Amino acid sequence: MQTSTSWRSFRMAAWLGWVIESNWTDPFLFAVYSIVKPISGAAILVIMYGIISGGQFDTALFPYIYLGNAFYIYVGAVMTGVSWAVVDDREHYKTLKYMYIAPIYIPLYLLGRGVARFVTGSIAVFITLAAGILFLNVRINFAEVNWLLFFVTLILGVVMLALLGLLLAGLTLTLARHEGFIGEATAGALYIFSGAIFPLSVLPEWLRPIGYFMPTTYWLELLRRSLVGNVASAFPTLAGLDNLQILGILLGLSIFFGVVSVYVFKWCDHIAREQGLIDRTTNY
Repeated sequence: MQTSTSWRSFRMAAWLGWVIESNWTDPFLFAVYSIVKPISGAAILVIMYGIISGGQFDTALFPYIYLGNAFYIYVGAVMTGVSWAVVDDREHYKTLKYMYIAPIYIPLYLLGRGVARFVTGSIAVFITLAAGILFLNVRINFAEVNWLLFFVTLILGVVMLALLGLLLAGLTLTLARHEGFIGEATAGALYIFSGAIFPLSVLPEWLRPIGYFMPTTYWLELLRRSLVGNVASAFPTLAGLDNLQILGILLGLSIFFGVVSVYVFKWCDHIAREQGLIDRTTNY
């Protein structure tokens, strides 16, 4: 019975999230938006890199930066998507209190709501990668791609990001004002400390341990290595570790943050119930 309820909670939340995400405009405009947004973001990065490097797009640094930026789309999409469900249901639709009295499992409901953002994020990642390969000389030899490492890393990372989103969702439950910025602020901070567009070695020495403690650092590194091999592993951040070592660290940190996320959500959920925060709105 519990399994049936959990699966129903997740499945219906995923469907609801997709309906909300795709129903704000007609299909044509939604498709245009899905294409233009990731390409625009990648274009900004390419222009900045071109100016700074003097147009040296043939170096190994360019695919390192471009791939990191492309896959980082998942961080904002998945992590923010899960936490934003609280804001959406409590502030915009004022239905969160009804979800709490419905026969569903709230954590899985919130995770399910993040599925829609994962789908739209995957579209954005694919378009960004395709644009890089077709027009920007991002060289990926698909015959040499380590597909097993790629998919294992991708799945593990998405689960890790979803659980981090659950942690942020718990914190969002306890806040009354400006809670919608938690996901964006966290994603922005991780962009700096995850080596998304530059090695951690460029950070001040006292800030580097933050980056080494973030699972997203190892996740992005493995995705790069799986696609472009030794090109990415030549950079100084994690050059001393092989793929299995990085995968082990990623798995360990993912489990650690996953357990922390579950307990933090339970604690915040208890506080929200006790203090009547489930249906509290800010009206702006």
